[in-house]
Amino acid sequence: MLTKLMNLFKACWQPSSDRYTHTDSDLAGRQDGLLWYKDSGEHVYGEFSMAVIQANNLLEDQSQLESGPLSSLECGPYGTFVGVYDGHGGPETSRYVNDHLFQNMKRFATEQQSMSTDVIRKAYQSTEEGFISFVTKQWPVKPQIAAVGSCCLVGVICGSTLYIANVGDSRAVLGRGVKATGEVLAVQLSVEHNVAIESVRQELHSMHPDDKQIVVLKHNVWRVKGIIQISRSIGDVYLKKAEFNCEPLHVKFRLREPFKKPILSAEPSIIVQPLQPQDQFLIFASDGLWEHLSNQEAVNIVQNNPRNPW
Repeated sequence: MLTKLMNLFKACWQPSSDRYTHTDSDLAGRQDGLLWYKDSGEHVYGEFSMAVIQANNLLEDQSQLESGPLSSLECGPYGTFVGVYDGHGGPETSRYVNDHLFQNMKRFATEQQSMSTDVIRKAYQSTEEGFISFVTKQWPVKPQIAAVGSCCLVGVICGSTLYIANVGDSRAVLGRGVKATGEVLAVQLSVEHNVAIESVRQELHSMHPDDKQIVVLKHNVWRVKGIIQISRSIGDVYLKKAEFNCEPLHVKFRLREPFKKPILSAEPSIIVQPLQPQDQFLIFASDGLWEHLSNQEAVNIVQNNPRNPW
């Protein structure tokens, strides 16, 4: 899944009177087999393109772009919200996040009358709690929903400030121009939570010092409890609440020993930075892209194939 924002600075340095929110018709794109794409659309700060390649029979992923007031205040800050939700185990979590995260963020931004890291954390927490409630209601008739989860990468452009929040192993990369050479260099903005990364394994070991099997090397792949590669997500309730890690959940998800505290977390890593005139575009994508392209290779593709002159 790939979402690319182009012409980042088209309106970034001046107040915008635009009130633009995408609807289904705005996002109508083209279908080509398992590929869905939209070449170009407009948002408050410029242009965007999107593409989704369906990897499974059932599409488990969602992506979202909202542009306009980021709160319900009449004078609320204008901005652009991007979400990439890489689901696993089923589509329920990514769909829930798609329906609720942005709304939660707008609600908290309205309460605080500003965008902030606190607003983003509260939006993630509220979305996680809402999905856990949904799982609790579904558990008696659909216990497998406890093993459904989603990575959640979000970008918010508000004024001249960029917020990036992430749980899981999706990634946001900035294309930044170098005036002296004319090059556009890749700058990774998101922090990933995949136990293939040594620092993530160390974090889990420090949080679970008494569990020697918190991270297991299985078939040459590091996995949390031998099951999942990511250490943070929305959903995956079976590794957060012990009451869902039991029958009638499928045996492959059930741990042999009960756990007393959550194994996975829904706490996002957040970075905040001012946008600079040389910042050209942003790429938001799930790990399916980054398994095949380096950050710089992806930036080069965008730079060498512009939709319109910049």
